[in-house]
Amino acid sequence: TVSKLAAWGNSLFASINGKRTDLLSIKPQSYVDECVEGTDNCHIDAICQNTPKFYKCICKSGYTGNGEQCEDIDECKDDYNGGCVHECINIPGNYRCTCYDGFKLAHDGHNCLDVDECGDSNGGCQQTCVNMMGSYECRCREGFFLSDNQHTCILRSQVRIHSKGMNCMNKNHGCAHICRETPKGGIACECRPGFELTKNQRDCKLTCNYGNGGCQHTCDDTDQGPKCGCHVKFALHSDGKTCVETCAVNNGGCDSTCQDAVTGVRCSCPVGFTLQPDRKTCKDIDECRLNNGGCDHVCRNTVGSFECSCKKGYKLLTNERTCQDIDECSFDRTCDHMCVNSPGSFECFCHKGYTLYGLTHCGDIDECSMNHGGCKYGCVNTLGNYQCSCPPGGYKLHWNKKDCVEMAKCLPGSASPRAQLSCSRSGKRETCALSCSARAHFQAGSDNSYTVSCGAPGRRPAGQQRQNTSVQGCGETLGPPVKQRASFKIKDAKCHLHPRVKGKQESGRQLIAGGPFPCTDNCQVTFVNLKCDSSKKAKGRRARNSPVKEVTRITLDFEAEIRKEDITGSCNINCVRQKMEKKLKSAIKTLKKSINQQRFHIRFSGMEYEVAKKLAKAPEKQQVCNIGQERLESQCVSCSPGSYYHGQQERCVACPGGTFQEQEGQLSCDPCPGSDSHGPVGARNITVCTGQCSPGQYSLDGFKPCNLCSRGTYQAEAGRTLCFRCGGGLMTKHEGASSFQDCETKVQCSPGHYYNTTLHRCIRCPVATYQPEFRQNYCIACPGNTTTDFDGSTTVKQCKNRQCGGELGEYTGYMESPNYPGNYPANVECTWNINPPPKRKILIVVPEIFLPIEDECGDVLVMRKNSSPTSITTYETCQTYERPIAFTARSRKLWVNFKTNEANSVKGFQIPYVTYDEDYEQLVEDIVRDGRLYASENHQEILKDKKLIKALFEVLAHPQNYFKYTAQESKEMLPRSFIKLLRSKVSSFLSPYK
Repeated sequence: TVSKLAAWGNSLFASINGKRTDLLSIKPQSYVDECVEGTDNCHIDAICQNTPKFYKCICKSGYTGNGEQCEDIDECKDDYNGGCVHECINIPGNYRCTCYDGFKLAHDGHNCLDVDECGDSNGGCQQTCVNMMGSYECRCREGFFLSDNQHTCILRSQVRIHSKGMNCMNKNHGCAHICRETPKGGIACECRPGFELTKNQRDCKLTCNYGNGGCQHTCDDTDQGPKCGCHVKFALHSDGKTCVETCAVNNGGCDSTCQDAVTGVRCSCPVGFTLQPDRKTCKDIDECRLNNGGCDHVCRNTVGSFECSCKKGYKLLTNERTCQDIDECSFDRTCDHMCVNSPGSFECFCHKGYTLYGLTHCGDIDECSMNHGGCKYGCVNTLGNYQCSCPPGGYKLHWNKKDCVEMAKCLPGSASPRAQLSCSRSGKRETCALSCSARAHFQAGSDNSYTVSCGAPGRRPAGQQRQNTSVQGCGETLGPPVKQRASFKIKDAKCHLHPRVKGKQESGRQLIAGGPFPCTDNCQVTFVNLKCDSSKKAKGRRARNSPVKEVTRITLDFEAEIRKEDITGSCNINCVRQKMEKKLKSAIKTLKKSINQQRFHIRFSGMEYEVAKKLAKAPEKQQVCNIGQERLESQCVSCSPGSYYHGQQERCVACPGGTFQEQEGQLSCDPCPGSDSHGPVGARNITVCTGQCSPGQYSLDGFKPCNLCSRGTYQAEAGRTLCFRCGGGLMTKHEGASSFQDCETKVQCSPGHYYNTTLHRCIRCPVATYQPEFRQNYCIACPGNTTTDFDGSTTVKQCKNRQCGGELGEYTGYMESPNYPGNYPANVECTWNINPPPKRKILIVVPEIFLPIEDECGDVLVMRKNSSPTSITTYETCQTYERPIAFTARSRKLWVNFKTNEANSVKGFQIPYVTYDEDYEQLVEDIVRDGRLYASENHQEILKDKKLIKALFEVLAHPQNYFKYTAQESKEMLPRSFIKLLRSKVSSFLSPYK
């Protein structure tokens, strides 16, 4: 097929171009690497570089040409001799420097240094060796002279003079170097190689041919002798021979600072660098190698310095070494409810009845979506809670707040919580007491008022019954309760519930039925509500005559029930009601007398309390804390749930076993229901009472003895009076099942699904619901106003708030992606409009932004002048940037739009902004455009620090706020390098005004 296609293509190209073209020779999309296959046309001294469409040839270093033809560059032909001070030798593609005899090549490969021949075996000299530039010479001690070989010494006493004429053995022969005897008996002087005989035929003159004339670099012969010179990068030393580097030329070869000295140049390095052995090069010091640079966490070496940084969740202090934990909980809007800071992190928690979503947000839990909240009948979700309800017609909630029981039905071992009112007389003194054995509630108002309720309200007529109450009395009653209200005044007294003094306690005698003081137990008083208030002043003439006296008002509401057994043939229900009202009125008269005599008290947990306190003429000992409170660490704290206030001990005491208390600041504990009425000490809830039926069990009152749930039913909670059916004819494997997961379903549903007992198959959880567990028959509603992107969600993390976040102000504000800092939802669009006041500009800081990494921009954030795509654009991105950036708006107003698609989402962004006076525009833009603002990790962290950005924005929006911060506070807030940057910018900005 390929060959046929190629043939067709060749004929097509031949018809177009008039000549045959081989189609297979055309480079396909998956091109061939000619450089690897060796099919390129590059010169042997060139490098072949492959490209997407073809290839290119580049001559190697040291060569010149077009790549197909390359010629060697002769570096020695330039004016600088290739930089060599003596000889330059060109080699293919390079060059090298060599030195004359008596010199050696320096480390730089260009300079030549004198060789100290005397350092090697004394230069071969028998006695003294003297080193010179480019050469050396041997010398003899006194009494010796140098032989013709210029190395050995001859003792003069060994020389015999055979003739009286001049000869070479005479020390005064006068030759500077070599002496030769002539045939005629005379002498002739000669010089060593590299020297010339002077006109006097005795002395020898040095030339450039010996030791380079004693010159280090260049040597020129003159009549006066060799003349030394230096390479262009050097200067002649004062000795006229040595060449030394000078700072004026190429900075003396120093990497950094150069100083001219007698011996040449002296190089030095700045702080953070060290001078290398060549005494020229500066090498960066890696400060991080020693003790981590003094950094607490991370040390990063930089050129000439180093930089400390901190792990995520920490910030660098102004000493730029120490890392301190960031207290995220101190920021605004960190958590919706409760925030707990931890080293390097934090965690958000929600109040009871709420669940966490989006990492920091709290949404109401819809308990009714979870198996109907466990309610037997109705379930109503409320913010932070839920309530079960019962059907009308004689039903009320069980103590477990979920089951419904008949109103008139007494549970085994239970009794109606009553208020017992009793009175006694001793002479003309009348004493009344209200005893609360259960259902006592104390509520402190202001310092001058409080409320005490005792017992349980009676049954209300049909239609007025509150379905959600679980404190009605037990027993069959006829009609609504008899109600009476009485108000009393006590002069010169103040509401103050306090324990009765022990010496005042009197035994008294109980009134009997039919006596002069009626309404004891026969009154069937089931509920009393007492309110004491001293906050209102007396009115009228008395108030004017006694302005300093206080009046205390006590209001009592009574409820008494009418029982079926009270009705007789001679007295019907109306008759009984009238008698009861009469008895209550009589009791109220007696109460009034006892209250006026301050002989009325209330009994809680065996302690008697007086309701008010007479204003004492002499100052009395002030009570440390109010009733229901105790002092802990110099503070008054209400007694916590699971305890009650003991008046005699004046402190909080744990509830005894078999009792519980759900509220704080109470004066007694309520007995546990059930036959045994046992429980732990300090029980905070009725559910802690022992003897409850375990999950998988039930009983009439929720306490032992219990029955196992029959097959086909289950119960997941303790203390219940019923079991729920699996539904759809499903059965359980055994009795006592405690979950729907024990029901034998036909298929096993995975998370994100629920089992439909009608269809007997798994159904995906709808949008806005989720299910994290296997084999469940319900899906949980997303908390609050959140929803999911798709159906079949498996975790609350997939519940997202679609509301666009942010606060837009004239001076400061912020924009926030929906559900931030959790992942934002799919298919959402947000628009913000920033409209600053006149003559103000906009500065925006993007600390970080997280968007999905995609080839095509799916989620986009854009900032423009207006919604028109052709308007001036300030910022646009569809990528993740963890490095912060600050910029000024290119227009006076900003239209900001964020749009997502249906793909996966990520964290998003929270972007603050500030508007500032346009007079500072040049200064602000100079700062945000300076690369030093972003080069340092420390500076980047400043742009991410919410507290610092808030402080900077406050000053920028209102410059007078600058004076809120002292100089010391500024130093403690910002690193020195950042302050230095700002100071230089501000000084430059203000310089025209100085």
